[in-house]
Amino acid sequence: MCGHCCQGEGGIVLTDTDRERLADHLGIDQDELVRRYTRERCGKIHLICGDDGYCVFFDQGCGVHPGRPDICRAWPYFRGNLVDETSWKMIQEYCPGINADAGHAEFVRQGRRYLHDKGLLRYDPDTSPNALICDD
Repeated sequence: MCGHCCQGEGGIVLTDTDRERLADHLGIDQDELVRRYTRERCGKIHLICGDDGYCVFFDQGCGVHPGRPDICRAWPYFRGNLVDETSWKMIQEYCPGINADAGHAEFVRQGRRYLHDKGLLRYDPDTSPNALICDD
């Protein structure tokens, strides 16, 4: 895991399920998780970043990997990368885990299978991160 996707603007929005899983993994209650590791922005709960711009749980790798949020579990198979070949081409330079030789169609096939197998396909924009919303 290189950690390129663990930094940057925007932050990780936590769903109710993410908060429950992450709090359980850390051995704390959800109120403490929210108080210590999140900020509210635009009505949504986001994980905070450290001074270095990385996720608060990143330290030479994900410090909460088994309890990480769904959006982290789904990377690099975000909706934009699946439906837009230009986005896919842009992330090839950013994400060393992407096999550019396989082509976009193969990336989409692998991504949809991965998201389905991991239970990460979402259809409800009111309860899910937009990056995980997929049409069938």
